[in-house]
Amino acid sequence: MSQVIEHLLTGSLEVTGRLVDASNATLYGECTLNNEKMAVIYKPIAGERPLWDFPDGNLAHREYASYLISEYSGWRVVPPTVLREGPFGLGMVQQWINIDESIDLALYYRKDNENLRRMALFDAVINNTDRKIGHLLPVSDGSLLGCDHGVTFHEENKLRTVIWQFAEREFTPEELMTLGALVTTLRTDSEVLHRLITEIEFSALIARIECLMESGKFPTPSEDWPAVPWPPF
Repeated sequence: MSQVIEHLLTGSLEVTGRLVDASNATLYGECTLNNEKMAVIYKPIAGERPLWDFPDGNLAHREYASYLISEYSGWRVVPPTVLREGPFGLGMVQQWINIDESIDLALYYRKDNENLRRMALFDAVINNTDRKIGHLLPVSDGSLLGCDHGVTFHEENKLRTVIWQFAEREFTPEELMTLGALVTTLRTDSEVLHRLITEIEFSALIARIECLMESGKFPTPSEDWPAVPWPPF
C-alpha cells in the first residue's frame, strides 16, 4: 500500500469546507495521520442526488472504480482515491491536487499532447459522460490528472467529453498493448470491480475495451446524444 493511500484510509478525516458549485455534496477537508495533514476531497454517498440514468449503485463507487482502472492500466490519471467512512458516512476520499495556475485550461484542453491523448483513451474505456474542462488537473510537474468520475461505466455508450481532437486517430502499438493487458487484468482479477459496478456494467466495460481494440482507433462523437457535456467548463 502506498503511503498516500494508507494516509487516506487510516488518517483522521475533518471537513473544513464545501465546493458550492458541485451538484452533489463535495466537501473539502484534511486527513491527518501522525501529525501530517493532507488536503482531500470527500464525497459522502449520503450527499448524492439520484440520477435517472444511473439508477443502480452510487457515484462514490464509480469514482473509486475509475481510480482502479487508472491504476490497472498504468495510465495513472486519477489522484489517489479510497472508499472509507467519514463524518457523514461512507464516501469517496481523494487527495486534493493543486493545479499549475500558469496553465489556461480554456486553451489547454484543445492541445494535441500525450497527456490529453491518455486522458481521452481513459475516458473512452470508463465511458465518461462528463469530462468537462474544469475536470482536468494539469500539475506543475508536467503531468495531467482528472477528477469527478462519478457518472461513468454506464452500459450504454454515453461518452461526453471536451477532448475530441483525437477522434478516429489510430492507436499506437503501446496503446493497443495496454488495452489488451487491461482486459486480461479485469478478467482475472475482477472481484473488487464487481463490488463497485453492476454485472451488466462490468460486461459492458469488457466489451467496450474489446471494441476499441477491434476498431484500432479513438471513437468519434455520437450523433445520437450530445457529445460535449453542458456546461463544458
